[in-house]
Amino acid sequence: MNAHRSAIAWLGSWWQLLQFAALLLTRAMAPSSYRRDNRRMLSEQIVVATTVNLAWFSVLCALISLVIIRIVVVTSASYGLSRYALEMVVRVLVLELVPLTAALFVALRTTLPAGVEFAQQRLAGNAPDARAALRTQFYPRAAAGVFAVWMLAAVSCAMTLVLAYLMMYGFTPWALPGYTRVVGQIFNPAVCLILVLKVVFFSIAVAVIPLASSYYSGASGPLLQRMGAAHGLADMVRVFSVILVVEAASLMGNYY
Repeated sequence: MNAHRSAIAWLGSWWQLLQFAALLLTRAMAPSSYRRDNRRMLSEQIVVATTVNLAWFSVLCALISLVIIRIVVVTSASYGLSRYALEMVVRVLVLELVPLTAALFVALRTTLPAGVEFAQQRLAGNAPDARAALRTQFYPRAAAGVFAVWMLAAVSCAMTLVLAYLMMYGFTPWALPGYTRVVGQIFNPAVCLILVLKVVFFSIAVAVIPLASSYYSGASGPLLQRMGAAHGLADMVRVFSVILVVEAASLMGNYY
């Protein structure tokens, strides 16, 4: 009986997540979301979420990329496989690690703390009306999370490609034709489509899941009442689960 109730509650929480995503999509297509007062709030959230994360993530991504590129280059040279080093770096870093790290970075720095903040307001009875909160608080935070993931992934992937060229060939333009040929062979239309879809789904998961359970009262109350202060931990597990599923699907699309 307890297992049955737990399964029903679990399915109900995911159903509410889908409902919240539909509400955000409706709000995104509503012209009223982009009136002067709402537009200012939306732009402020996007700028704050992007600029704060972009600086730190760019530095972190550059350091990690340099270390991984160096390891791959040295290891490939020791085994006589230097011609495969560039392809390995691009596939491992640009296609897999950088988008995944960007999504997790935005989740931990922006959307998960926002979800915990909204949940604490609701538990304290300080939350505004749900309809007004969707327009003034939840949608701007969700849109900021989506845009931040896109921006971090795009900038970091481009930076990683530049660092890979400099680490392997140095400051010379003569290796550029061979470099672009190898990179172009990797980024065929199917791989580009999978990469774009992966970043989009990562951004949706990061932006929607931490805010969904904070939006509802009553129906999502069992989870909040059980978890209490650990509300953010439940959302974190859910975000990581969805990201893992998306990453596994992208790996199957790229290599099977």
